[in-house]
Amino acid sequence: MTQPGLIHSGVAADEFFRYYVDRAEPLVLATVAQTLGSTYRKAGAQMLIAGDGRVAGLLSGGCLEADLMERARKVLETGEPATVHYDTRSSDDVIWGIGLGCEGAMTILLSRLDRANDYQPFHFASRCRFDQIAASFAVVTQTRNPKYPLGAAFWTQNKHSAPAAVAAAMDVPTPRGAGPSSQVVEAEDATFLVVPIELPPRLLLLGAGPDAMPLVEIAGLMNWQVTVIDHRPAYAIADRFPRARRVLLKPSAELPQELQAGQYDAAVVMSHHLLSDQAYLAALADSSIPYVGLLGPAPRRIRLLHEIGDKAARLSGRLYGPIGLDLGARSPETIALAIVAEIQAVMAGREGGSFSKLAPG
Repeated sequence: MTQPGLIHSGVAADEFFRYYVDRAEPLVLATVAQTLGSTYRKAGAQMLIAGDGRVAGLLSGGCLEADLMERARKVLETGEPATVHYDTRSSDDVIWGIGLGCEGAMTILLSRLDRANDYQPFHFASRCRFDQIAASFAVVTQTRNPKYPLGAAFWTQNKHSAPAAVAAAMDVPTPRGAGPSSQVVEAEDATFLVVPIELPPRLLLLGAGPDAMPLVEIAGLMNWQVTVIDHRPAYAIADRFPRARRVLLKPSAELPQELQAGQYDAAVVMSHHLLSDQAYLAALADSSIPYVGLLGPAPRRIRLLHEIGDKAARLSGRLYGPIGLDLGARSPETIALAIVAEIQAVMAGREGGSFSKLAPG
């Protein structure tokens, strides 16, 4: 990874994290411990702050980050965790530009990550996301018990040291795609925030033509784990897809073996090669992937479904073709945006409509 820019979105946090860990540089982890009313992020959301002023993630959309960075400097210097409370419900306070009348308040825990504490708990969460391991971690957000100091972290390897109620909460499974919700546990004169780790979606892209490149780029920016497969040596080149986790040169006939070996949350068929797309759809019909997108017009979809015969029925309710939301897309980039937007909406169980049309008043 090259040197990170000044501001990174939260989804780039794992890459940002590895950059500083590889250089053994300390970071400050900002965790939303509690919220009241309407806030940009909810309890469990996190942001990384580096000593050089760079950050990964946003907790407020930008109105609190400048103040957080100032407070993070002290945490970096002293190593002592701290909590800070912001109340944006009043428009009177204009310090740092945070009196925005946003009708919400939040408490944020700042803790230092370094080699001495193995960068925990973010190190554990990052590894779980990379390896697709469902798990939770816990942090102490308030305490009157010296056994559990402010900022103390617990994860799989040390949860036996946490109170039994906390360890039990960490063991509660979170269904994939359910939208992890943090839980506050009061135990032994301390308050623990138990945070389920949200795993990135796994996208299988079947076709590595030029129009696949912006799709992989956008999905990568969202921290999705993308596998690209193509049967053409000129296309299946890793350097063309720097944000893909894997780029594989495979004939379409080998897709069933890949589907048996790996698990995916969504697949997109876009090889622009009729026979390859036919083989891809036939293999995907035998899979349990909940979202199967097909690029191309409706007549092409009808023809392909006819060609795969009885298997077409197995795609009922999960085949999206023509793929993408109706955004008026025409260019490869806007088409990629429409595709990713539809996948996100389907995984979240939403229709993908406009908030302005859904909101009252």
